[in-house]
This record gives sequence, structure tokens and C-alpha cells, in this order.
Amino acid sequence: MHMKLTAFPVFCVVFVFSGAALCQDISEDRLSPQTRACIGCHGNFTPGIVKDWMSSKHAKTLPGEAMKKAALEKRISAEALPKKLLEHVVGCYECHSRNLENHKDAFEHMGRRIQVVVSPDDCKTCHPVEAGQFFGSKKAYAYKNLMENPLYLTLVNAVTGVKKIEGKKIITEKPTASTLHETCLGCHGTIVEPRGLRNVATKIGNVPVPELTNWPNQGVGRVNPDGSRGACTACHARHSFSIEVARKPYTCSQCHLEPDVPAWNVYDESKHGDIFFSQYHEWNLSAVPWVLGQDFKTPTCSACHNSLVVSPAGEVITERSHDFGARLWVRIFGLIYSHPQPRSGDTTIIKNKDGLPLPASFAGEPASDFLIDAAEQGKRMEMMKSLCKGCHSTNWTDSHFAKFEKTLKDTNEMTLSSTKVMGTAWARGLEDKTNPFDEPIEHMWVRQWVFYSNSIRYASAMTGAPDYTAFKNGWWYLAENLEKMHDSLELKENIREMEKE
Repeated sequence: MHMKLTAFPVFCVVFVFSGAALCQDISEDRLSPQTRACIGCHGNFTPGIVKDWMSSKHAKTLPGEAMKKAALEKRISAEALPKKLLEHVVGCYECHSRNLENHKDAFEHMGRRIQVVVSPDDCKTCHPVEAGQFFGSKKAYAYKNLMENPLYLTLVNAVTGVKKIEGKKIITEKPTASTLHETCLGCHGTIVEPRGLRNVATKIGNVPVPELTNWPNQGVGRVNPDGSRGACTACHARHSFSIEVARKPYTCSQCHLEPDVPAWNVYDESKHGDIFFSQYHEWNLSAVPWVLGQDFKTPTCSACHNSLVVSPAGEVITERSHDFGARLWVRIFGLIYSHPQPRSGDTTIIKNKDGLPLPASFAGEPASDFLIDAAEQGKRMEMMKSLCKGCHSTNWTDSHFAKFEKTLKDTNEMTLSSTKVMGTAWARGLEDKTNPFDEPIEHMWVRQWVFYSNSIRYASAMTGAPDYTAFKNGWWYLAENLEKMHDSLELKENIREMEKE
């Protein structure tokens, strides 16, 4: 394989591999020898990755230079770094050789030891504040919160398991790892573990690489081979790790979709979405800090949930946070009811008064010991209001929040009504409570809070998507579904009475 590395006066480096050239404004001495070697091969075999990295801030900025920026302009939160990381830009080797002693996926590759999966624990070398915030979030615990909560796991198995009809019974088999990988765990994350080495045929012969279970996966709560939780690349896509990509709502739309989490769909129909899709090409989606009214004109998901937003005068409106629930006082995605945000990102520790791992009882009473208190809720609500008031009047903002609070109350009432119907069916032996998610009336009950109540809440919270509060999984279906549950219960009771005669 032929490689030629040439430095130009304008600091443009051309890597030539078998006639293919890659050019980027970067001087040779800013690359570590190890990263130059990586590019020497991968510029030929995976040029898309190399070009993507070359467009990144990592490729263009020395960490030492980044650390000297003014506080609000910093994208790196480490107070000190190893000398080797100060001398070169953040390239292939700088990321794929972090903390090798912890990586079970580490292996010998072309004379150097590297790992396949770059984890949040590796990213925290330069971004410790952001990683620390993320580690405490519900997103970081997304795999555990789903798969280690016996009630949620029962729902997962009921939804994704293969069903077979045997006689008069429907038998649900436990879903395979492959099915889970491409369904629930596509967003929540999987457990990635090495299972020895396998040979990959390349132009230069067989290359041994680790065989990884449940790979590829970029689920936000992925359990990595070094034991860490999460995937920064769920939002900051490889290998550009672009803040612009992370700030655009398309990124969130990978997981936050109807019918269960219709945030993207609501945003797409909303006034905010209308303005974004019409004007975003005029905005500066990479600016740090992000100046409201100057760099962007209407919020995206990240503006509300985690970005550092300042006024044109440089006053901080919202601090940056990689705990995406840190500004939220209420959890819209009710399980079973909307409720105050959990104190911990690890929701498996929650027990309600019924002894179940749910944030509220079946009667709707919150498990308050595990949820934030009224003072914290008020603090977070005011934080969110401060962002809204960057564009809207106090009256507009307060009226919106009051409307939203009423929506939460009303949808919880409708969920309570359906839960009472479900409770009656269980109490009278008309349905088997052993698995609360596998019978037709139980399916209707789940739709009541997973689909219909959530649709209304998201549309109310994000403003200006009335179709989602009304007809698209909104009030129409919420009311109709309750009536169907009630009629189904009466029908079962009538059938049982007829069978007794």
C-alpha cells in the first residue's frame, strides 16, 4: 500500500492512498504519529470516516488551545490534561486508546493496542463535567431502567415476543436478543461484550478484530465493554461529533417519535417547528455559547433541554447540562401517570405504596420519597420559564404553563378512570393479573397511558400542535378507548353470567 504525506504552506495535508486524495486544513505536526498511521490505512478503506473526522473540531483544534478560551466559549471542561493530549489534535488514536486497562474490547492492531468502542468514560478525559452530568441521568440508565424493572420487562416481552396460537390459547415466547436489539434496545441501548476475535477480509489480508455482542448499537443507555453506561454518539454522531447535529431536532427524532414519545411529530407541526424548518439554514447552530435571537430564533429540543443559552448581552439564560431531565419538573411520559421527575436517573430503586417499581400507585398517588419535591419542581419550572421569556411575554408564558398543568391533571384523570376499569377486571377474575399486559383489555389500558395521554401532554407542553391533542392519538382516542374498555368489561361479565346459566 502506497501512502504519501505532504505539508503545504496553507497547512493543507493531502493523504494519497492508491490514487485517492483527502485534503483538509491541518498541518502534519498537529497529528500524532499514531493517528497519522491510522489515517494511512483508513483513508483508503473507510474514507468516509476520515473525511467526517477531518470536518470536526477535534481535527482542527488543539486541546491546549481549547482550554484557553473564555469560560462561556469553552467546549472542553477538563481543568488539566496529560501532556501528550495537549500536543496534538484529537485524532483516531487519542480516542481509541483511552483507558485501555478497563476495556475488555482492547486488542492488538497494526502494532498498537486500541479498543473498538469509545465510551463516555473515555470522552470524560476532556469533558468530565458533561460526562458526570450524563452519568446521573435517566438516559444513562436507559438500559437498566427498562431491563431491570420487572414490570417494564414484562411489558417489553409482551410487546416483542413471538406469539403462537396453541388450541384456544395464545402463547407468547420470550423475545430473542436480536429482536430486542432492533426494537426497544435500539434506543435504550444493549450490553456490548467481546467474544474473542474474528478475522475480517481486507485488501491487505485478514485482520483480526473483536467479535462484539449486540453490535453495532448507539442506544443512549448502552452498557460498554469498559463497564460505563451510555453512548455520546447517540447525539454527537461519529466521527464529526458535531454540536450542530446534536442541536437539530432530527437527532432526537431517532427515538422520540409517535405513538409513545411523539416529541418529534409534535415539533414538526408546531409553530416553533415551522420557524425552524423555514429558517434554520440562516442560523449559527455551532456557536458556543448559543445566543438567543442572534444565533437561533426559536427553540429546538436542545435549546430547552440542555444547551448553554445566553442573551445578546451575554447574560446566561440556561446553563449547559447533559442531564436532559435537569430542567424538567414533571415527567410527561407517565408510567402510569404523569408525575414529578425522579430524584435519581436510576429509576429501578423506586417503589410505590403498592410495592411496585412504579413512580405512582395504581390510584395515582406519587411515590414521593423517590421524586423531587415541590420546591425543586418550582425551581426547575422557573428555569424553563426564563428560556420562554427570552421571546415571549410573562403573561403568554404563565398562561401556557397553567394550560399545561391543567392538561396533566386531566390526562391523569382519564388514566385513572381506565385503571379503575382494569382493576375491576382483575378483582373479578375476568383478566389474569399475573401478566398485566397480555390480554386485549390490558392492551387498551396500556394504549391509554403510553400512547394517548402522552400524545396530549407532549402537544400541550410544546405548543401549537392541536391535532395531536385532538385527533392524532389525542382526546378522541383517549375517550373512545375508555369507552371500549368499559364495554369490553361489561361484555366479559355478561358472558360469564350466561355461562353460569
